[in-house]
Amino acid sequence: MCGICGVIGIQSSGESEAVVRRMMAAMLHRGPDEEGILLSTPVAAGMRRLSIIDLPGGSQPVWNETGTLAVVFNGEIYNFRELRERLEASGHKFRTRSDTEVIIHAYEEWGENCVPQLHGMFAFAIIEMPQGRTGRATRVFLARDPLGIKPLYYAQIGGMFIFASEVRAILASGCVPACLCAEAVTSYLLFGSVGEPMSMVDGVLSLPPGHCVAILSDDPARTPEPKSYWRIPEVIGKAAEERRATKSSSSAFASPAASVRSLLETAVRSHLVADVPVGVFLSSGLDSTAIAALASRVQSGIHTFTVAFPDTEFSEAEVARRTAARIGSQHSELMISGDDLVARLDEAISSFDQPSMDGINTYFVSWAARQAGLKVALSGLGSDELFGGYNTFRATTSVARIAAVSRFIPRPLRTFTTSRLKNSRSFRASPDALGKAFASCLDPDILPHPYFFTRTLFTPQTVATRMREGADSWSSMAWMEWLSGVARQSRAMDRFTAVSWLELRTYLANTLLRDTDAMSMRHSLEVRVPFLDVPLVEYLLALPESMKRGSGRPKALLIEALGDLLPEEIINQPKRTFTFPWEFWMRGKLGDRVAVTLGDWAPALESCLGASFGQAVWRNFLRGHTTWSRPWSLYVLNEWVKRNLVAQSADSAARQKAVAVHVP
Repeated sequence: MCGICGVIGIQSSGESEAVVRRMMAAMLHRGPDEEGILLSTPVAAGMRRLSIIDLPGGSQPVWNETGTLAVVFNGEIYNFRELRERLEASGHKFRTRSDTEVIIHAYEEWGENCVPQLHGMFAFAIIEMPQGRTGRATRVFLARDPLGIKPLYYAQIGGMFIFASEVRAILASGCVPACLCAEAVTSYLLFGSVGEPMSMVDGVLSLPPGHCVAILSDDPARTPEPKSYWRIPEVIGKAAEERRATKSSSSAFASPAASVRSLLETAVRSHLVADVPVGVFLSSGLDSTAIAALASRVQSGIHTFTVAFPDTEFSEAEVARRTAARIGSQHSELMISGDDLVARLDEAISSFDQPSMDGINTYFVSWAARQAGLKVALSGLGSDELFGGYNTFRATTSVARIAAVSRFIPRPLRTFTTSRLKNSRSFRASPDALGKAFASCLDPDILPHPYFFTRTLFTPQTVATRMREGADSWSSMAWMEWLSGVARQSRAMDRFTAVSWLELRTYLANTLLRDTDAMSMRHSLEVRVPFLDVPLVEYLLALPESMKRGSGRPKALLIEALGDLLPEEIINQPKRTFTFPWEFWMRGKLGDRVAVTLGDWAPALESCLGASFGQAVWRNFLRGHTTWSRPWSLYVLNEWVKRNLVAQSADSAARQKAVAVHVP
C-alpha cells in the first residue's frame, strides 16, 4: 500500500523533482516506511511506501529486466502468485517476491490488456523508456482497479499533466490553484459526496473505476481519454450463455450458495496474504461476522476490532464480543463517547481527502487497529451492495412506481398535491423519506434512474434552488454523465442486479470506498475488502435475481452460503448499519460545535452556496424537521473548504467546465 504521484511535461529535472517531492511529502501518512522517485525527463514519478508484502524487496519504482519500463503502484494484487507462474513460464525473470513486480512483467507481456487480469485493489503508473533508464520517457500508462477501491486523481495545467493518489497531494504540487468546483458542490448536496469523476477542486479529476489512460510525454496537454477495460454487461451476457449451455448439467450455476462459499473463501484467503499482522473490523452485523469467521479458519487467533459506545442502545460491543469468543480471535474494543468525538474532531475532519457525510466511523476503528500495531485489516464493505442488504433494493421499486404514475399527471397538479401533503402529519413524522418520494413525483426524469432518488441527501429541487441553477444544466456536468452512463448499463439487468450495479458504481465508489481509503491511510493502515474480489463480484452480478433474492429475506444467498459459520443471533437480527449515535450526539456538544461552524461560512463556498442555507438546515434539525445527516454534511463541507480552498476569482470561476467520460 502506498501513495503515488507524478508530473509529465516539465523539461527541467530539478523542477520536476521538486514538484514530486512536495506531493510525496503531502502523502507521508500513506507510506511512512520509505520513498522512491524516478526522474526521466519530461517525466517524474514518486511514491511513499507502506510495507506489506516482501518488506525488504518491495521498494519502488520497480523495473523490468531491461530498464525500459518502470512502475509506481498503490494497492495489492491478490492473484500475483498465479500471474507470476504464468509469466515465469513465458521467460520473465523476477528479482523480488512483491506483487508490484508482477505488474511490470504483465505489462511487458500483454501491454494494456494486462489490466483485466489483475485481481485486486490498485492504482498504478507505468513509465515507458524505450532507450533504457538513462533515456527519455515517452509514455505513461495509468490504471485504476475495477471497483475504485484505490483512488487516482489528475489535473492538466500549463502544459503539464499531474497525477496523485490524493487530491490534496495535487494541491501540494504548487501547480494547481486551490479553487472550488461549483459543479462538485451540486453533486455533494445531492448525494453527500462528490460524484465520479469529479473532485471538489476545480480542474482536478478522478480516473474513474475500471478505467485506464495513456499520456504521451511530448503531448501532456492533450485532453486525456480514459477508457473502460471492465465491461460488466459483457460478463453478464457471457454468464447467461454459459447457464443456457449447461442448464441440464451440475454446473456451478446450479448451486449458487456453494459457489459463493467457495469464491468468498478464496477471496478471504488471498486477502490475508501479508508479511505483517492482519486484523478484521468486527461489528454485530452479518458482513463483518462472515469475514471474521472465514478468516479465523485460515489464521487462528486473528485480531478483531469493534467500536463501542457508552450508551448501550447504540453499542454493538456485546454481540461482537460473543462472536469473537466463538471464533477465538484476539479481540479489542474502542469505547467512543460524544466527548471523545469532539476532542478528535479536528484531526478526523482533516483526514478527509474530499468532503463526505460518512467516514468518521472508519477513522476511529482504523485508529484502534493501528494502535494495536496492525498494518492491515479486513472489512465487510461490498456485501450490502452485492447481496441486497440495503433498503434501496426495495425502495427503488416504490420510487419507480411513483415516477411512472406521475408522468401521466400534469405538472401543476403534481405540484399542488405534493405541497398539500408536505403539511400533513405523516410528512412531518418522516420528512426526508417522503421528501424523496415527492421529489420523484414532481420531476421523475430529473435523475437518470429511480434508484438515485433513494440516495439523495437533499432533494434535486432544493439543490437546484440553493445552487441558483436550473437542473437542466446538470446534463453537461461530468458527475451526471457518469450517473447516466451507469444507468444505461443497468437497463439490460434485472431489477435486483440493476440496483446492485448502481450501488457499486455510485454510493460505494463515491462514498464508502473513498472514505475508507482516506481514513485508514490517515493512520497508515491498509483496509482490504474481500467481498469486492473481482471473481466474486462478477459471479454475483451475473446471477439472475431469482437466485439472489431467495424468500425475501435480506442477504438470503449469503446466509445460505455461510449459515453454518454464523451465530443465530446474527442471522435473525434486524438490519443494522455500522454507524455512530449521531442524532444523540448532535444534540449535545457536537451540535454546539456544528452550530458555530455553520455560522462561519467558508468564503470560497459563498459564491455558489449561501451561508443562510446551512443555518436554515440547522434550525430544521433542532425542530425535528430533518435528520442529523444534513447539517452534519454541510458542516464537513464547510470545514473542508475552509481548510483546503481559497475564494475563486472571476477568471477561475469562468473556466469551470464539464469533462466527458466514456462509459460504454
